[in-house]
Amino acid sequence: MAAVLRALAVRCAYPGTAVPLALRAAPASRLTRARGVRRLVLVLALGACGGHAHGTTDTGIDAGYVPDACVGLSCFQFDCAAKGAPPTSVSGTVYAPNGTLPLYGVDVYVPREDPGPLKDGAVCARCDEGLQGGSLAQTRTDEAGHFKLDNVPATSDVPLVIQIGKWRRQIKLQTVAACEDLPLPTADTRLPKNSTEGDIPRIAISTGNADALECLPLKLGVDPKEISSSTGTGRIHLYTNMGNTSNAGEGAALFAASWPGGSAPMTDSRALWGSVANLSKYDIVFLSCEGAQYVESKPLAALQAMQQYADLGGRVFASHWHNIWIGGQVANASYGIPDWEAVANFNFGGNPIPDNLTATIDEVSNPKGMSFAQWMLNVGGSTTKDLIPVTQARTTCTSVDTTKGERWVFLDASTSPGYSSAMNFQFTTPQNVMPESRCGKVVFSDMHVSADSTSSPATAYPNGCSTQPLTPQEKALSFMFFDIASCVGSIF
Repeated sequence: MAAVLRALAVRCAYPGTAVPLALRAAPASRLTRARGVRRLVLVLALGACGGHAHGTTDTGIDAGYVPDACVGLSCFQFDCAAKGAPPTSVSGTVYAPNGTLPLYGVDVYVPREDPGPLKDGAVCARCDEGLQGGSLAQTRTDEAGHFKLDNVPATSDVPLVIQIGKWRRQIKLQTVAACEDLPLPTADTRLPKNSTEGDIPRIAISTGNADALECLPLKLGVDPKEISSSTGTGRIHLYTNMGNTSNAGEGAALFAASWPGGSAPMTDSRALWGSVANLSKYDIVFLSCEGAQYVESKPLAALQAMQQYADLGGRVFASHWHNIWIGGQVANASYGIPDWEAVANFNFGGNPIPDNLTATIDEVSNPKGMSFAQWMLNVGGSTTKDLIPVTQARTTCTSVDTTKGERWVFLDASTSPGYSSAMNFQFTTPQNVMPESRCGKVVFSDMHVSADSTSSPATAYPNGCSTQPLTPQEKALSFMFFDIASCVGSIF
């Protein structure tokens, strides 16, 4: 009875609209005949807003029946098409936390029930499990970051969830008018900068002196308070590899004294990748290139722990010489993870000279290739579709077995004469099970992501980070930065 009265109240407020879908579609078998008082209340309510008291009129119900076909917010989903009106909708553009970079493939939905908290660490998150809390209406952002969500309940305090992986923003729409579009401002649709605005994945970043991955979150707008050592309270923890004899590959090891996330020294990366238990505290692990493999700090037990972490649902992003985790050791063919080694072929060759090359986006073997290429064009990462100018390109990976992984970016002789290699690829894990049973993701980048930033133990973080706009290759890797967080099994 309460659901009917709520629906009628909205209809009185918007007399030109139709009755909620749940009420219009309710078959007679789903209706319960009301007793005298309930029938009288319903007749009076219908009369109060000019409705009909009896028969199958435009209300779609008989005044003598109380429908039980809708629950909660679903009672406010209106069949606007029946009145020749546009759907009740919400629209906008989802951005990275910086509010300027639009994002592709972000879920936007009205939950059926409270989604509840997200669990930290490596968990199996597959797309076929659906959205947390269910959905009354759902969509995903396109290559311009835009969304239009139809069939939104027309009432007050409508919950809206904006989510990709464990990046999640939840807002309340104060008032949604029936059969109209409600455009949302950027302030409401960007991903959270900090934990007070929403959910941020728990991320570990190991620094390296050849690729300052730790600088990318700053450019993407993450609040400095969320970047700390592993003993701090931030959602992003920085580690540094102190394990090689000369420390030649170590990146930033200290925070600036005034850093908002705290000035505690960074933990040794060997503690991070030394056990699956430590790795599994994190949703995503980023490994910055150290300039060499430095196998002495990455024993076989660490490689096995990294594989186990990914198999549990963890996400791994490896830059350049962190190819050791995937392709094994340069000088020892038996030192590696066989399942991962089978995904790609490595020659561990030297750097191209010059190393400013033009890479090509793979639209054929990558199911997201077409969308990635269009997105790069939209955000200015490419001036010619499919082509990316790359500084500090590397060529250690020669090819990818596309039955085992997805090639994202490659060097082609037609655009980079003399070179043919796979620059970026992704695969899901465990590799020894069918794709529909896999939980984790591994991404490899054979280009230095943050080529305009530096990382050194002699320079406190973030003093080596560039404050210039995102470079083309940083935009390409920003796409993968958020995509790696998304559920496993999506093909669009």
